[in-house]
Amino acid sequence: LKVDLLPEISQPPRIYSDVNYALNQNRSSIFVPLEHYLKTREPAAFPKQLLQQLAINNNGPEAAAAIKRAGTSYNIPLINSLVLYVGMQGITSLQTKTVSSQFQDSPCMDIFETLVNGLDPEGRYYVLNAIANQLRFPNNHTHYFSCVLLFLFLQSKEEVIMEQITRVLLERLIVHRPHPWGLLITFIELIKNPRYEFWKQPFTRCAPEIERLFESVARSCIPNKPSQGQPAVSPSDASSPSANDVL
Repeated sequence: LKVDLLPEISQPPRIYSDVNYALNQNRSSIFVPLEHYLKTREPAAFPKQLLQQLAINNNGPEAAAAIKRAGTSYNIPLINSLVLYVGMQGITSLQTKTVSSQFQDSPCMDIFETLVNGLDPEGRYYVLNAIANQLRFPNNHTHYFSCVLLFLFLQSKEEVIMEQITRVLLERLIVHRPHPWGLLITFIELIKNPRYEFWKQPFTRCAPEIERLFESVARSCIPNKPSQGQPAVSPSDASSPSANDVL
């Protein structure tokens, strides 16, 4: 299956909710500067400044009550809205095929990389889940966000980030089937394609029970998975989406 050749993969999904609702609640502080940055990539410091805007304002008793209800100090609806909006703008930019429309070197990936590298583990977990939420049926959102997740894994220099990306995928795969199509092809690409060196990562062998869990999930996704340390298929067989497919 060549994912990028599927006719559905170029079509957007139908979204009936207001994607920008949470962003509009923070229009002057986040939404307007975000739109400007995605168009101009200026100011360069904006992605790092954005990190400070994702927490619930903890001033006053109402904010304290909101944090208690949410069980976290992070504004999760805002993170979900931000991730989806940035992804949609990234897809639009790639479709227009302008000079600056490059998957890796783009303001959208600046945002995603800064979120993943700049937030603490809790905040990063919410961002990665917001990305994984879009791994659904064949459509251009699934394709784009699959490539984003794989690119973040590939570019990461920190084992903790690669481990957390794997955790987010694994949590959704150990539940009863059916699993979303986009989730499956992303995980299969991650463990099949040698470029990601997934089976060489220490966290896949940190404990016997963890190793058995990875082996079990891999077998459920791909039949006849070979022994540890070997790619499940040859590089020429890898057919799930990669960042190169978006270019």
